[in-house]
Formats: sequence, C-alpha cells, structure tokens
Amino acid sequence: MSTQNKLFVEDLNLSGKRAIVRVDFNVPLKDGVVESDKRLKESLPTIKYLREKGAKTILMSHLGRPDGKRVPDQSLAPVAKALAALLGTEVKFAEDCVGEPAKAAVAALKDGEVLLLENLRFHAAEEANDPAFAKQLAELADVYVNDAFGSAHRAHASTEGIVKFVSQAASGYLMKKELDYLGSALGDPKRPFVAIIGGSKVSSKIDVIQSLLPRVDYLLLGGGMTYTFLKAQGKEIGTSLVENDKIEFAKKLLGEAGEKLVLGEDFVVTDKLDFKGRTVGNTKIVSKDEIPAGWEGVDIGPKTIAKFEEILLKAKTVCWNGPVGVFEIDATAKGTLAVAEALAKATAAGATTVIGGGDSASAVKKAGVANKVSHVSTGGGASLEFLEGKVLPGVAALTNK
Repeated sequence: MSTQNKLFVEDLNLSGKRAIVRVDFNVPLKDGVVESDKRLKESLPTIKYLREKGAKTILMSHLGRPDGKRVPDQSLAPVAKALAALLGTEVKFAEDCVGEPAKAAVAALKDGEVLLLENLRFHAAEEANDPAFAKQLAELADVYVNDAFGSAHRAHASTEGIVKFVSQAASGYLMKKELDYLGSALGDPKRPFVAIIGGSKVSSKIDVIQSLLPRVDYLLLGGGMTYTFLKAQGKEIGTSLVENDKIEFAKKLLGEAGEKLVLGEDFVVTDKLDFKGRTVGNTKIVSKDEIPAGWEGVDIGPKTIAKFEEILLKAKTVCWNGPVGVFEIDATAKGTLAVAEALAKATAAGATTVIGGGDSASAVKKAGVANKVSHVSTGGGASLEFLEGKVLPGVAALTNK
C-alpha cells in the first residue's frame, strides 16, 4: 500500500482555495501548554506548502479521548498557540469544528492564513464516521488533504467519511513520507532484511509476525511475548508473562520458521516487578534454560544483545516494532536501548532503519538516537497495521491519480 497512485498535495491547484487538512495534533498537554511539539513539527512541510501556494488552510485534529463531550482540558486552543510559534505567524482558532463558529472563522480567512478547528472528538459523530458530520466538515473547504498518518488506520469522519463529499482528496508530505519509508522497507527491501518484534503480548503481534516472516531474512523476538515461545519449547519460565492459549501457535511458528526466528539466549530476571511504581526487586542474568521458579523475565541479557547486534549490523533494511524488555524502568531498559544504539550504527553503515512508532519511538528517543535512524514513524497503531499488511482506510479513501 503506497501513495504512488494517489493524489498528492503538489498535484492540487491551491491558489485562493480552501484546503481542509486532517493533521495529527494529538499531543501531550500539561497545565494548558503543549509538552512535546514533535507532531506539530512533522506537519509543517504541508502547512508551509499550502501557505506558499496561497491556500486558505483549515486544520482539523483530535486530541485525547473526550468521548463526544466538550472537555476543556482537551481543547486544541493551546496547540494553536504552539503552532503559531513554530510557523512564525498567527494561527486563528475556531471554537468548534462544525456549525456557525467554524463557518464564520473559515469565511474570514484570507489567502495564506491558517485556521485550527476545535477538537473533532468533542463530537461523537467523528469516531462514528457519521456521514452528516463528515459532510459538514467537507462544506468548509474546496479540497481535502490527509497528513495524519497516526490516524490513517481509523475509518472516522475526518479520515474516511469526508472523502465522499469532496472533489479531490490528496496526501500531505508526512503521509507520503511515512508510506514511502514503510512501503519500500516492505515492498522492495535491500537484504539482509531484519525485523525486530517486541512487546508484551504474542496475541497483539500475531498478524505482524505472520505478515513479516515470509519477507524477512531474520525475525528477532523480544519482550514479554518471548516467554510464551520459551514455554512452547518446554522451558521453565518462572512467573514471566505467558499466554497459554498461544503456546500451540508459538510451537507451530517455531517449526515453520526454522533459523529465521531468533529468540534470546539469556535474560535479566527479577523476583519482584512493580510496573506501576517503576521498580524491580533483585535482578540476575540467567540463560534461557535456567529461569528460576518465582522469577520473572524483564529484559534480554548480554549474550542476546551481542547476538542481536551481530545480525543487525549486517542488515541492509531493519523494521522495529516493540521494546525487548521493560524499558520504562532504567534497570530493565538495557536491552531495548542497546537495540536502539545498534540501529543507529547500522544506519551509519548504510542500512535503512524504520522505527514503528509507539514504544519503539519512545525507546530511540530515550537512547538519544532518534535522529540517527532513517525514519521514526509518527503512528504506532497505523504503522503496526501497515506492517500487518492491512489496508489503511485513510489512505485507501484518497483520490486515485
């Protein structure tokens, strides 16, 4: 799935036109101020292009989960201020995303000006993909641009429904960049192609494992889901995370995958994990055959780190989705940070490295290597569904060239 056969923002005639743009401004707010402006910065190329071409730019986004109600501390008003600072120009704000406040604000816009509409999810109709609501959004504009990759896997009124009521629907620069990176990594990877799949549950990664296994040269497994595979091999896993209903699946996969599927050789285990309190009790490093009863696996050990690094440094294409340990706690973050650092080294050696948003994006940031890898996705759920080979409704809905 790519944007190659889809209309792109540069294909549009924009002078004097009202362009409504779905952006992903679901940013963290603290005391009414934007805490991280990464997502705002990612949207700047599209906004700047629209301004240069003389369009009236109308931005729309969700923030948080207000569940169809007006929640004052989930207003996008602080985001308009933060965006204005980045653009160096005023960003007007409409108190609602539809109805009179929105219509009046759009009518007052001059060519080259920017308007941000209030939180789409203050209306339950957004997530319900209500056609009447989608039509109201469409009536504010002449053309539609989707630059919200982070919401592309959702069929909502602002990502999918609106397209039925506009003459042209194009991708923005961020959407195109995301799909180009993920698409080339999956569609035409330089080899060796290595995927690292982590996270706590096998169940949430079954689809991505099954989609990637036939395509990759190696699939490195880490995180809590590893222990279901170890149990499938008949090993003692102590009190480690396990999904007993997925043991048969793990056995089948181990049989089919052969050398391709790489599990850890050793692990960091603890006698007490308090995730909420972000603490662990005593820890020790044990081999995969020696996890003691009553102890829980929380990270990969040094032998596994070395083994993973060796494979990653020979790779030409790498996709990473999910941490390989409890990286939120410093004592059990070594494995995940080592993977992040290995990816930075692989990138420096000429590999294309794609980080699949969510926790993996937080991990490369924590390791200080976010700008030393090829691409860090802005959408965790969307990049996971893309890696699973699923159709993203927000992309499928765009106008074909």
